[in-house]
Amino acid sequence: MSEVSKETNNSQTFDAQQITESVEAGEQKLPTVDVSADYEASKEFSVSDIDRAGAGAQAAAAATAPKFPIPAPKDIAKPADTSGNSADFRSMAKEINPAGAPGNVTDDLVQKAIDLGTPGS
Repeated sequence: MSEVSKETNNSQTFDAQQITESVEAGEQKLPTVDVSADYEASKEFSVSDIDRAGAGAQAAAAATAPKFPIPAPKDIAKPADTSGNSADFRSMAKEINPAGAPGNVTDDLVQKAIDLGTPGS
């Protein structure tokens, strides 16, 4: 079987360890990082050459253009029923489901339950 390393700090590579030791000994200086200069330099790479020329927008439009004609939407006038008559709604509901959904409580079912009474009475 292979040996498992029990060393807790094994994330540093040999090169990193060598640099650390040479910096501590004064043989080498720490590298400096200029974040603001790096950020300014990175702005050059954020826009490609094709986008600077304007051809990028044309290429994007050509790539995302639909392959088939898309019809324009049409407005269909549907006047709202402002009568407020609940019978109209009931008749529409009966057209959709004339028998009623299973498990629905109807007036006849409620009356039958009232006639039978409550359990234990």
